[in-house]
Amino acid sequence: MHKIVYWMSMSLDGFIEGPGRNIDWHTVDEELHSYFNEQLAGMGGMLDGRVTHQLMADFWPTADQDPANEGPMADFAVIWRNMPKYVYSRTLEHADWNTTIVREVIPEEVRALKEQAGGDLALGGADLAASFAAHDLIDQYRVYIHPVLIGRGKPMFPAEETLRPLRLTGSRTFGTGVVELCYDRVDR
Repeated sequence: MHKIVYWMSMSLDGFIEGPGRNIDWHTVDEELHSYFNEQLAGMGGMLDGRVTHQLMADFWPTADQDPANEGPMADFAVIWRNMPKYVYSRTLEHADWNTTIVREVIPEEVRALKEQAGGDLALGGADLAASFAAHDLIDQYRVYIHPVLIGRGKPMFPAEETLRPLRLTGSRTFGTGVVELCYDRVDR
């Protein structure tokens, strides 16, 4: 069975975005973007909430048509367009680009999707991840820690009282100082 991988960049102090949804502090250079592409290209799909999906859909469908977005950015545009996407939303009425709208996080449906997918599924967005975590559906946490403190914003992990033992399965440091940490859940 494939994994649900919570895949997210965060500041050293634990935020995925600053006030006003600011992510200008992300330090994604060609090396890191190429690595993301390499990892995501083998995934079986992307699971996102409405806000994350709409932000992606506003840019990536045609990003490779702009000569300013060459190299890894243009490559990711192709990956994003072709990748099966599942957007969890109660309000979104229509989505293009190989996207299925899902209304609720139903554990049995998520488990069935994991069995069908052609690879692991990348989970994005803190709110959706909190819903998946509440149902104990996240198999791996892939965290990209950026070398910056932003002081406030949206935390990667909501305050909760659930103990989830994890095992470090990989780490890597990139030239920008971004550190990747991969943790798999420890089955009880």
